Amino acid sequence: MADKNSQPLAYASFTISGDLVLPEFWTGYFDVVPDIAHRKGDPIVDPTGQGRNIGRRTGVWGVRSKSAIHNDLLEPHLRHLIRQLGLPRGDLLELTTQTAAHMRFFCYWDNESGTRIPDIPDDIRAMMESMGGTIEIDEYR
Repeated sequence: MADKNSQPLAYASFTISGDLVLPEFWTGYFDVVPDIAHRKGDPIVDPTGQGRNIGRRTGVWGVRSKSAIHNDLLEPHLRHLIRQLGLPRGDLLELTTQTAAHMRFFCYWDNESGTRIPDIPDDIRAMMESMGGTIEIDEYR
């Protein structure tokens, strides 16, 4: 179990992204307030301070486990997101296909020691595959 005050060694997010993603639709569909929600073209503050008009390259809707789960393994983070979103959902593949959206679990995995192995249970892999989603692990050494 991770210390609440230390940098976690693992956490996860669930996102739906694509040019036709309408965040308000997904907020209603999941009945969950997102941690991130943008439409394609929504303005971005110019990070250079030059006042350029910059828009989001794609739409995105997502939730994160980082603040809710304090554990250095991925499984508790993924199980939390699955419960929160009511996954699996029988119509989710059709909805994402209709809007050419991509659905994924994105996992942060700190492996500075080089000895940690990410724990993605087979049932979670199978569930995401059946809904047309992916699981990606961003490992840091």
